[in-house]
Amino acid sequence: MAKSLLIMCRQAPWSGPAAREALDIALAGGAFDLPIGLLFLDDGVFQLAQAQQPSALQQKDLTANLQALPLFGVESLYASLRSLQERGLDTQALNLPVESLDDAALTTLINHYDQVITL
Repeated sequence: MAKSLLIMCRQAPWSGPAAREALDIALAGGAFDLPIGLLFLDDGVFQLAQAQQPSALQQKDLTANLQALPLFGVESLYASLRSLQERGLDTQALNLPVESLDDAALTTLINHYDQVITL
C-alpha cells in the first residue's frame, strides 16, 4: 500500500521555485494515485489568493496548476486558519476550496500522514 504524503507549502507564490515545486510534486504523485494532501501555511497561503498578477514579476501564473489538483486526484487541501487571518485572506475568496484548520487540527493532520515534505 502506498504511503500517504503531506506537502506543506510555506512560500509565497513568487518568492522562488518552492511553490511551483510543491505543486509539481503534488500533481506527479496524484497522477500515480498516491494519497496526497496539500497544506498551505505561513506565506504559502498567498498561493490561494485571487487576482494575482505574476506577469508584473515576469513569472508564470500558478492558478492553472492549482485548478488541476482535483483532476489529478489531489483533493485533500488544507490551509492554516491563523496564516489566513494574519495575512487578511478570507476563506470564501480563495482560488480553491480548502479546509481551514486551527493549530490543534494542524498537529493532528500532520500526524495523520506517513511522510511530510516542507517547501
